[in-house]
Amino acid sequence: MSKEAIKKQVLDAFDHRVSVRVYNDQEISRDDMEYILDTAWLSPSSIGLEAWRFVVLDRKQIAKLRDELKAVAWGAQSQLDTASHFVLLLAEKNARYDSESVKDSLVRRGLGDGDGDALNSRLATYESFQKNDMVLADNPRALFDWTAKQTYIALGNMMTSASMIGIDSCPIEGFNYEKVNAILTKAGVINPEKEGIASMVSFGYRLKDPKHPRSRKPREEVITWLD
Repeated sequence: MSKEAIKKQVLDAFDHRVSVRVYNDQEISRDDMEYILDTAWLSPSSIGLEAWRFVVLDRKQIAKLRDELKAVAWGAQSQLDTASHFVLLLAEKNARYDSESVKDSLVRRGLGDGDGDALNSRLATYESFQKNDMVLADNPRALFDWTAKQTYIALGNMMTSASMIGIDSCPIEGFNYEKVNAILTKAGVINPEKEGIASMVSFGYRLKDPKHPRSRKPREEVITWLD
């Protein structure tokens, strides 16, 4: 396939993607969901930390949590009723430069031997990054917001890869975060000391096309080339 054909295929997928609220009853195959999840797994993250987890719910698992989630998720009402799958995007808490998860990520990527100069040099760089550049090392909420932002990279990649094979999606932030975390904790889905919900995304096949055409700001208003 030529470069121009690939570019058209990608742009067509972006143009086809809309936030679908109501899905038909067609199930997404396990193979197709694994493909979508692979694009989340392979997504980039700040300092390569991968401070995330993606929890997958099929219709059977959605049904177990539906009533509780609908009571606190105003932005997911019809999606919880009709989607083939949901993915809960979880972000790690307390991902400080001196945490075990940061050290483990360096060792996993071969950037430190667990307790040597190479590891300590990297950790010193990350300490400066978190303390001086991002100014979040000593603020648990800021640390969580930082890791939560990373999950949105994976979120976008999942929605695009889904659209490229004709699967629809809807990103969801319209819910009470504290209450959803409590529901997921009670269900044994998360350890609230280590992680929290960042967002959700539903997947399925649209029941019908949107009534209104896509609307975007003029391209020249959002894209600036510096001369």
